[in-house]
Amino acid sequence: MNKPIIYLISDSLGETAEKVIKSALLQFGNHREYELVREPYINDKEKINHLLLTIARENAIVGYTLVNPDLRQYIKRRSVELELEAIDILGPMLEAMERMFQKKPRLKPGLSHQLDEAYFKRVEAIEFAVKYDDGRDPRGIEQADIVLVGVSRTSKTPLSQYLALKSFKVANVPIVPEVEPPKELYQTDPSKCIGLKINAKKLNDIRKERLKALGLKASANYAQTERIEKELHYFEGVVKALGCPVIDVSNKAVEETANLILQLQMLR
Repeated sequence: MNKPIIYLISDSLGETAEKVIKSALLQFGNHREYELVREPYINDKEKINHLLLTIARENAIVGYTLVNPDLRQYIKRRSVELELEAIDILGPMLEAMERMFQKKPRLKPGLSHQLDEAYFKRVEAIEFAVKYDDGRDPRGIEQADIVLVGVSRTSKTPLSQYLALKSFKVANVPIVPEVEPPKELYQTDPSKCIGLKINAKKLNDIRKERLKALGLKASANYAQTERIEKELHYFEGVVKALGCPVIDVSNKAVEETANLILQLQMLR
């Protein structure tokens, strides 16, 4: 027995129709029991008529997402003439919204797939955060909207990524007593720098867990109280020299710290 065929006609990619129809098909079995045929970028009556004749010969059904009301009406009329089962997926919602908003729709296909300026800005910010993570390239400090400064395990990288999703370009600089911070850090606007402070006990616990996850001994110097206190003392000197705001992240989730940083940015 031949599989039932379902055609998807769209004036764009047809992804909307496919998602809706697949959701409905889940109620009737698995994907082996039917065939889906997607027909994208259909925007004139001649193409529609040709498709409908094919669908009628194959005894298939059709679902369609077309923003043009004339084309929707054409499919509706021709499907009745050809005794086809045709489902208008988008039309009734557009018509209801037109009545509610008392406004004509834009009637432009593919709007959900357009990549707007905000999208590109967010992608650029994410790429920036990766490129200038963990002090890899100090040249990013001047270009950044926000510069995070802190010792290891103060959530600099997760914060950078979280803020990047808000379209902020973020660089972060690790503070290590044996390594002088880059000169660019002292040359940039201190108001865009944020020191990430943490208490020694909390940092000790976090670093021990990190060592465990890496399969290393918790007694390593990285998690020793003396070493941690040395790093934190050095960090205090750096942020004091910078004159930048400092946030205590000891008992804060990444989202909470990020919101505080965003508030500081608004004050700028």
